[in-house]
Amino acid sequence: MAPIIIFCKSTFRCASVKLMIDLHYWPTPNGKKLTIQLEESAIDYTVVYCAIGEGAQFSDDFLKISPNNRMPAIVDQHPVDGGDPLSVFESGACMLYLAEKSGRFGGSTLREKWEVCQWLMWQMANQGPKTGERGHFARLKDSEGDQSYGLRRFDNELHRLYGVMNNRLYDRRYLAGDEYTIADMACYPWTVGWEAQGIDIDEFKYFKRWFEELSDRPALQKGMAVGSDLTQDYSTLSDEEINRIKSLLYNQRARPAPETGGLLS
Repeated sequence: MAPIIIFCKSTFRCASVKLMIDLHYWPTPNGKKLTIQLEESAIDYTVVYCAIGEGAQFSDDFLKISPNNRMPAIVDQHPVDGGDPLSVFESGACMLYLAEKSGRFGGSTLREKWEVCQWLMWQMANQGPKTGERGHFARLKDSEGDQSYGLRRFDNELHRLYGVMNNRLYDRRYLAGDEYTIADMACYPWTVGWEAQGIDIDEFKYFKRWFEELSDRPALQKGMAVGSDLTQDYSTLSDEEINRIKSLLYNQRARPAPETGGLLS
């Protein structure tokens, strides 16, 4: 059965910056990084909902935008070079692109920009993947065999990563210094589930201050709310439906490349 492709669009008018971004999105932590940034930057954007539980990310049209078959991705309908629409995939690359285009939240000086870049890369390489792996093993429980080692491994690693943030925020208001940046926006969505992640937030008091400050930002709240009605409660699903989603999202293997028409032809 072919995947169901959902191209349901919603346009968000944020007003002051006159550019239109198509955001291919589903309400996951990685997707919310970009809705937060778009809201904070006051950029007009259209959400193209990509229903990952129905396989929309595997369509040929989406593959042209995101070769990794993962959302989020963006299409800038009005790139600064005046050319055709420009697509960007990978959430961190999208954030850097939007920061450069809007001139906001990416750092102003050479040193600020590299502080931002380092912590954005930290999020992409450490916080996001390890939090995701912890969630994966927690959801599996013992349905695929004994998961105790995997869960213990990523429980400990996630605790370590909260410690990294806590120490960083000991004498800094934000992750990259005194200014709120895309580094903070990237990390925040992955921390809202701290309780379900088995984290005692009071153990990390400097992180807690940062988290509470960001949680009060109106634009961040708007970004977090985009598509919130689409979030699925897996506890309400049948075993059959859960297995269908698991087979779609987990344990994928390589997509075959075309046999003809390429450089080897």
